[in-house]
Amino acid sequence: MLGFAGLLPFIAGALVLWAVRDPSTAAHAAFALAAYAATIAAFLGGVHWGPALRAGGLAPAPLLWGVVPQLAGWLALLMPAPASLPTCAAVLVACYAADRRLYPEAGLGAWLPMRLQLTIVAATSCLLGAAAGHVGQALR
Repeated sequence: MLGFAGLLPFIAGALVLWAVRDPSTAAHAAFALAAYAATIAAFLGGVHWGPALRAGGLAPAPLLWGVVPQLAGWLALLMPAPASLPTCAAVLVACYAADRRLYPEAGLGAWLPMRLQLTIVAATSCLLGAAAGHVGQALR
């Protein structure tokens, strides 16, 4: 339930970007959506540290992967909004791809169907938000 509740800021962010016409409000909403996506990406990377450390921390792949989404999310936030949101979507999809490989090894494979649903909604929200930005720019 918490995972699905975590989709509300993604959906709300995309909806706001489609609803607003004020460039300043749109820019703020786009950054808010990208910042939330980057925060979630950091969380998704950090999740891998728990099982890796519980297993003795000897496998480098989960530990290394654990910091990649954080760095990628941070870089996305440094980009202009039209590039930031698609980059966040790509980072979220990459997190799911890594989870498909690493979760089963950690005994967490049962979470993958839910993770797929969450990733689809989150990444789509980022892409729809980016598309709204392009539409808004074309109308101005």
